Amino acid sequence: MSQRKAYHEPYSEKTGIQILEEDKSNQALAGIRSQVEAGNVTWDVVDMLQADAQRACDEGLLEEIPFDQLATAPDGTPAADDFIEGTTGDCFVPQILYATMFAYNTKAYPDGGPKTVADIWDVEKFPGTRSFEKIPQKNLEWALIADGVDPAEVYDVLATQEGQDRAFAKLDELKDHIIWWDAGAQPPQMLADGEANIVTAYNGRIFNAQVNEGQPFEIMWDGQMFEVDGWVVPVDTGQFEEIMDYLKFATDTQRLADQAKWISYAPARNSSVDLVGNLWKEEGGKAVETDIDMKPHMPTSPENFQNAIQFNTDFWADYGDALEERFNAWLNS
Repeated sequence: MSQRKAYHEPYSEKTGIQILEEDKSNQALAGIRSQVEAGNVTWDVVDMLQADAQRACDEGLLEEIPFDQLATAPDGTPAADDFIEGTTGDCFVPQILYATMFAYNTKAYPDGGPKTVADIWDVEKFPGTRSFEKIPQKNLEWALIADGVDPAEVYDVLATQEGQDRAFAKLDELKDHIIWWDAGAQPPQMLADGEANIVTAYNGRIFNAQVNEGQPFEIMWDGQMFEVDGWVVPVDTGQFEEIMDYLKFATDTQRLADQAKWISYAPARNSSVDLVGNLWKEEGGKAVETDIDMKPHMPTSPENFQNAIQFNTDFWADYGDALEERFNAWLNS
C-alpha cells in the first residue's frame, strides 16, 4: 500500500497513466528470467532486493539505469550522489532501507535496557532469554561486534578462519540464553508473551507492535544491519523512456519521503530524511494523518544510523555454504 499511496496514485493523477500492480515480488528474479528467455516481457518495472537485482543484472536480464536522468535533490545534488552510499547498482535504483536489529521489552528492564551490541551478551546486567533468528547471517557479525571488532571491519575479520572461530566462540558464551525463531512474526510475539526479553527482529515488525498494539517495546539501533529494496527494469520492455519517466517521479526526494508516511522503512535518499512526516493510516477508505512522528522510527535517522552495517550479500554468497554448515553443527553440539 505504501508504494501505491506514495508513487502510483500520484503519478496517475499527474499523467493519466494507470499503474497496474502484480503482487509477485517473491517471484521477481525467476519471473524476469522466464519472461526474458521466452521473449515475452510483460513487467515494466519490478520491486526487488538489491542482492537479487545484482544477480539479474549480471545475467543480462536488466537495463542499466542512467542515473543522470533521475531527479536531483532539492539542493541540486545529482541523484547518484544523493542515494545513501552503497545502495545503488548499475541496474538498481534504491527505494527503501529496512533493518534487522535488537529490541527488548521495557517491562523487563525498568532501569533501562541494553544500549550496545556488547550489552546483549551481558546476561548479568541484562538477564533473561534472548531470541535470535536461526541462521548464521547477522548473528556472526553481531558476535564479532560484541567481541570488540569495529563494525567497518566485520566482514574482513569474518572472512578469516581466525575471525570465524572468534565469532562462534562468542556465540558460545550466549548459547544457553538463546532460543531461536524462524518467522518474522515470532519476535514481537515472544516479547509480548514474556518468552524472551531481548530479540532480533525486523524494524517494521516492532514498529507495528508498538503503534498498533501499544506494546512496551524499545528498539536498540546500535549495530542495526540494513538491507535495500528498490526498482529494476527488465530488458526488452519496448518502452524504456516511459519507464524512466515513472522512475524519475517515484524516486525523487519527496516521493521517497512520502512512502515513509505509511511504513517504517527509510527512504534511500539522504535528502528525503528531513522531509519524513507523521504516520498516515487508511480508515474507512480515507487517508488519515496521525500524530506519530515517523522520523525517530527510520533506520536512517542520524541517531539510529551511527553504527549501522550494510548486510554484505557478496560475502554471504562466497562464504554462506560453509558457515551455514558450521552453524548447524554448532546448534546441534
